[in-house]
Amino acid sequence: MFYPHERVALFIDGANLYSAARGLGFDIDYRRLLSHFREKGTLVRAFYYTALLEDQEYSPLRPLIDWLDYNGYAVVTKPAKEFTDANGRRRIKGNMDIELAIDALEIADKLDHLVLFSGDGDFRRLVDAVQRRGKRVTVVSTMRSQPPMIADELRRQADQFIDLETLRDIVGRSHSDRPATAPVRNDGDGYYDDEDEDLGRPARA
Repeated sequence: MFYPHERVALFIDGANLYSAARGLGFDIDYRRLLSHFREKGTLVRAFYYTALLEDQEYSPLRPLIDWLDYNGYAVVTKPAKEFTDANGRRRIKGNMDIELAIDALEIADKLDHLVLFSGDGDFRRLVDAVQRRGKRVTVVSTMRSQPPMIADELRRQADQFIDLETLRDIVGRSHSDRPATAPVRNDGDGYYDDEDEDLGRPARA
């Protein structure tokens, strides 16, 4: 349901897409992803959103960010906030929802079709607002991971839903091929438990 004349933009919630792909057992090849959607219409912009840890001498995510910057992506970052919760556990807050929503609304009038790579139900109102401007919205996430990554309300609101599993052979590579580092994960409330992720793995494009 893409048309050759359409002006298309990609909005990638980096942490959410990483979690969805990992839940399906593969990593995203961002070069192949860009090439795939360039074939769908006129690709106006591809945005990638992620939070970066503050006061970290070296971020394992930095090589991926640098590669995306030089290879056709508009990367939007902000510092993640680190704190200790009431139980003494290290937590990190790094929610990029506002940045993504503002950019999507600002550019919507120059587009025909927006592709949102996220399953976060908080984006339902954004999708609705863009649709009321006469634009179509495709959501890319997955129902096939455990648990499913796509919120039901977001899937219902979208004009079409693409399960990431169906893109595995097009935009994916296996974990055993080249590992990708984990962006700061957005768990709905923007909080992340560092014990759940390996932030030390090398980032690859």
